[in-house]
Amino acid sequence: MASIIIVVLATVVGMIVSALTGFYICQLRKATIKARQENSVYKDSEKGNQGDELELPTFDLSMVFAATDKFSSGNKIGEGGFGSVYKGELSNGQEIAVKRLSQSSGQGIKEFKNEVILIAKLQHRNLVRLLGCCIQGEERMLIYEFLQNKSLDNFIFDQTRRKLLPWKKRFNIIIGIARGLLYLHEDSRLRIIHRDLKASNILLDNDMDPKISDFGIARIFGGEQIEEKTKRVMGTYGYMSPEYAMSGHFSVKSDVFSFGVLVLEIISGKKNWGFCHHEHDLNLIGHAWKLWNEESPLKLMDKELEGSFSAKEVVRCIQVGLLCVQQRPEDRPTMSSVVFMLSNESAELSQPKEPGFCVESFSVKNESSSSRHTSSTANDLTITELAGR
Repeated sequence: MASIIIVVLATVVGMIVSALTGFYICQLRKATIKARQENSVYKDSEKGNQGDELELPTFDLSMVFAATDKFSSGNKIGEGGFGSVYKGELSNGQEIAVKRLSQSSGQGIKEFKNEVILIAKLQHRNLVRLLGCCIQGEERMLIYEFLQNKSLDNFIFDQTRRKLLPWKKRFNIIIGIARGLLYLHEDSRLRIIHRDLKASNILLDNDMDPKISDFGIARIFGGEQIEEKTKRVMGTYGYMSPEYAMSGHFSVKSDVFSFGVLVLEIISGKKNWGFCHHEHDLNLIGHAWKLWNEESPLKLMDKELEGSFSAKEVVRCIQVGLLCVQQRPEDRPTMSSVVFMLSNESAELSQPKEPGFCVESFSVKNESSSSRHTSSTANDLTITELAGR
């Protein structure tokens, strides 16, 4: 009797083990097939506007892990709403920047693929170059060229590093950003609205030439489309145009507004959002407008630029910046006009109208002027009022 029980139990256990093994192998095969399909999606059927097949290199997860030392904290060089950025080095010695999307980023697999395909179609000296991507399991990563000098905000808002950017360098950066944005709006195969142009999304190469990066919330406009409205406003306070921040309307003129803010920040070395002045509560845009009306635009300049600039060139850039941040989108120039105005000293510029709105910032804490301005931590609470115009 005992031997019969042992035989039955052994048979049952064997069947259970066999069933579990079979189930595991089946699931493993499904996961492998899915990963292969995801990783090869860019090679199969994606077409460019001209009907040419788009092939984007894919990186194996193990290769990215090895390049970034398993995403070690020492290799982390940035962080944003969509995830973290790590520096890495491939086995051939090439340095890369890996944008690793967090699972809570809000980007689904479809949106991620669209972003990758979008960036892969863009080729311009003032846009960051995408080398490939990695989609494996829950991991979604973009692999970019690595730029040693990181982002513009690390220089213009830093008391020490800003000295490394004399006026000639800053003017070249302004021109480069303008040309990159012009390419997105008019010269590429697609009409692209960036929607998050800001100092931290401008990367600098070894020669301090700018490259626009981070197309996570960019939108493509097709045909004769000139404007779109969204219920989900995404971007960065201080750079968003009034019509986008207040009602969700965006267009190429929204990017133009952001560019204008950037120009004023590059010239002054100050941030628009959180700007503080002892004489008033205007933001940087309002301060620049005030100085323009007082016929003292050069007072906006970063003191580190004293003695190393062309006054005429600086004033022209300030005027272009103010033209870009005008209230009505239709009053703002196109990027083709901006590039022309910046590149031609003989070009006649119209007088700017009042900016769209001025933000009055009041720190909740009783902070000094300098600490309020230079702080950029997420813990600083700021109450804002929109001053109607």
